[in-house]
Amino acid sequence: MTGPFARTVRARAPLLATPGSGPAPGPAPVFPRTRYQGSKAKLAERIWAELAPLDFSTCLDAFGGTGAVGYRLRQAGKEVTYNDVLRFNFLFGRALIENAGVRLSPARVEELCAPAARRAGARPPRFVQDTFAGIYFTDRENAWIDNTVNNLRHLNDRYERALGFFALAQACIVKRPYNLFHRKNLYLRFADVPRTFGNKASWDRPFDAWFRAFAEEANRAVFDNGRANRALCADASTLEGRWDLVYLDPPYLGRRGTPVDYRGFYHFLEGLAAYDRWPALVDRASRHLRLRPLARDSWADRARVHDAFDRLFRRHRRSILAVSYRRDGIPSEDELVALLRRYKRDVRVVHFGRYRYALSTAAASAEMLLIGR
Repeated sequence: MTGPFARTVRARAPLLATPGSGPAPGPAPVFPRTRYQGSKAKLAERIWAELAPLDFSTCLDAFGGTGAVGYRLRQAGKEVTYNDVLRFNFLFGRALIENAGVRLSPARVEELCAPAARRAGARPPRFVQDTFAGIYFTDRENAWIDNTVNNLRHLNDRYERALGFFALAQACIVKRPYNLFHRKNLYLRFADVPRTFGNKASWDRPFDAWFRAFAEEANRAVFDNGRANRALCADASTLEGRWDLVYLDPPYLGRRGTPVDYRGFYHFLEGLAAYDRWPALVDRASRHLRLRPLARDSWADRARVHDAFDRLFRRHRRSILAVSYRRDGIPSEDELVALLRRYKRDVRVVHFGRYRYALSTAAASAEMLLIGR
């Protein structure tokens, strides 16, 4: 991983609590609010209720996303390995899952919001200002983003950088119509028309105010559960290791074969996470300057998705397997059960009923959790 938020190798500080001792005394940690499409934040407690009776100590959250489920497992005293192939999600995982005690001080937050000091021989970055004018944010907001990235990149502590990136990314999301980066639609924030969506007060609130609010939320989420939790950024199918429980929440493939494209929805955040490499990643032919498309992976291909599930089930066949999916997707519920039964004698399906995802305008879908032992 390269760029201002690249992973650095550093010895972990000694844990202050014994394994399994739970959070340190003090205010109960609270998972931050999320506007991330597809987040399991509202289902995390129900998922945990189904997993709690199982005998496990270590777990892998292979498609971590916002980290809501991994965070709930961590609250329960489990040793959590968070993974996500997207770099910006990985930084969320580093801030909220791997991080056991680092917080952003009020002085540090103000330092990150302040105009960047000029450094000898260094030209202040302007990539967002020069590239995305009139697309997602105003000129002044684009300049603020560039400035904040420049401040973040000069922090020495990787957990401070991750917390700051979390606050920056959440501020970018909340100021976007539909909370996405899927089209060029800055004009929606300023059009004098009746509104049936969005929150103009959120759009008009200054970036630095949102940054401070989300930094505070991230700080409240930090705690030490006494376990050696970690965050990874890799293709889930390549992960090596052994965990007592493996939780899988792969990208959903709809019945018509249409995948959920998180990289496309949040390409701006993925670019911010690899700021120095961003210019080489942009698709200049696209109207909203997305990242250049990657080859379609197995999770987005109806002809290969069954095999993708089978490979992961086989790789982790010695672990308890828990799979979140929608009943109206590909593979179907019956197909997923059949795949699991190749490796697990005991397969149970829990139906959570109709559930509307954060930000979704579609009809609520039926959520399910499959557990193979």
